[in-house]
Amino acid sequence: MGTTYTIAVYGTDRWRLDDAMDVAFEEAHRLDLLLSNYRPESEWSMLNREAGKRAVPVSEELFRLLQQCVEYSRQSGGAFDITVGPLMKIWGFYKADGRIPHRAEIRTAMSRVGWQHIILDPKARTVRFDAPVEIDPGGIGKGYAVDCMAAALRKKGITSGVISAGRSSIYAIGTPPDEPRGWRVTIPDPRDTRKVAAEYYLKDSSMSTSGNTEKFFVAGGVTYSHIMDPRTGSPSRGMLAVSVIAPRTLDSEAWTKPYFILGRQWAAQHKPKSFQVFLCEDRSEIACVSLP
Repeated sequence: MGTTYTIAVYGTDRWRLDDAMDVAFEEAHRLDLLLSNYRPESEWSMLNREAGKRAVPVSEELFRLLQQCVEYSRQSGGAFDITVGPLMKIWGFYKADGRIPHRAEIRTAMSRVGWQHIILDPKARTVRFDAPVEIDPGGIGKGYAVDCMAAALRKKGITSGVISAGRSSIYAIGTPPDEPRGWRVTIPDPRDTRKVAAEYYLKDSSMSTSGNTEKFFVAGGVTYSHIMDPRTGSPSRGMLAVSVIAPRTLDSEAWTKPYFILGRQWAAQHKPKSFQVFLCEDRSEIACVSLP
């Protein structure tokens, strides 16, 4: 899925640990074959090719994941949208050659964006697009894979370990041997990554981070982030970085985008009690706040 996964595990039996990690990486490979839009043979790519023409039967696993994505979109008022790909392309974030598109290009891309065009039929377990949209796993694929890898490790008896995907999504199993509070993770200051803005200890929980330092370009003295607001067709402004701690990595990864786009007040009003959110707003003096 275009990212790197790393695992660290602790225990007393080296062979058992190696076997558990092998199984977890096999799970990552299985999900790459299912979800990657870089692979034309994946079920995800097949769906993008066919669902605009007909109702496509899909696996139960993919159907459940798409149901969850539609629910994220509904709850966020469209700030999370798995069909945002056409906008990412015209702004140059797919090929890392960022550019400001013409208004006509944005209007054309917007006509191909909209989670409401994903028609799910639970009875037949089919997916259909009633408009020329495409779905992009970039906002949820890594988080889902990390959760599945953690489940695979637990089935193999692992009680202490940590998994990361591209350094932006992390899940911690138990605690490390020398720290009962959990796995220490730090959030860098988005304006000076040599400094630490916050630290947390993860125990059987996840953290995902989205920020404008991951993928961006500067034009006319303005920084344009890859965090796209699907409702406007332009990169979101006003936030530098958002980190979400949640029981599942799928949730923490998905919700970083709406909290980044919709801001502190909306996040404080709508986040579940089991979530923690850390936001750094884009002001003349950086303003970071933790929402417990």
